[in-house]
Amino acid sequence: MATHQQRFGVLLRRWRQRRRMTQMDLASIANSSTRHLSYLETGRAQPSREMVMRLAEDLDIPLRERNALLLSAGFAPAFQESSLPELASAHRAIEQILEAHKPYPAFAVDRRWNIVLSNRAIPRLYVGVSPELLQPPVNAMRLTLHPFGLAPRIVNLAEWRRHVIMVLRQQVEVRADCALQALLTEIMTYPTPPDGLVTEKEDGAHRYATPLQIATEAGVVSFLNTTTVFGTPTDITLSELALEMLFPADAETVEIVETLNAAESMPVGREDMAMRLS
Repeated sequence: MATHQQRFGVLLRRWRQRRRMTQMDLASIANSSTRHLSYLETGRAQPSREMVMRLAEDLDIPLRERNALLLSAGFAPAFQESSLPELASAHRAIEQILEAHKPYPAFAVDRRWNIVLSNRAIPRLYVGVSPELLQPPVNAMRLTLHPFGLAPRIVNLAEWRRHVIMVLRQQVEVRADCALQALLTEIMTYPTPPDGLVTEKEDGAHRYATPLQIATEAGVVSFLNTTTVFGTPTDITLSELALEMLFPADAETVEIVETLNAAESMPVGREDMAMRLS
């Protein structure tokens, strides 16, 4: 049985509305007319391949959905989807970046926050995490916020939870990904932690960003995370990868990480599975 194919005009209108643009806004950016854009959305006119690509670029549509837009207009997809091992050069580059970030955690995630590569730094951070959450593919969001994950040891859980939910909501808005929406819905069902005391600091990590603070056997580590993506990718897989790197937010964290690394010769059981490649 043939799968139902959305009409180009329906998809175009949906993406335009998702980007909160009027037809006039988009027509101006795309160097077209409001009338022509209206005809495209209602199906009274058919776009050229060049017009589809131009509108997709102006609407900042993800590559995966650009292929769907092309197909809906009767054109072949423009972007291929490779497995990460097939992207040999990018794979090596990611591994080098992650390894260079040691002794601090760094990992690459796909569009749904599943960890696909990691430097396996500080496995002791994952002591006490349910083995089920450590089975590949490990989901980074679920790992931190699930009550059987890192959540019980995240000192600023309420603050971090708000940050994660904000990030996921923004990504759902941008990508229109049903699986990402499902992940957000799942996380919203986790027990809501009390707000506790909000840390007010004139300097330090809280002044600039939300840190991730985790209680360990050696003390509380505080990390700031940065996200790195590939510029102008032409492969769907590469366009959906993001590198998440944790940096120490204070001098105490640097000392604690050194202490934890010194203890790495001690057995940690299956907890290090969180940092294995999925």
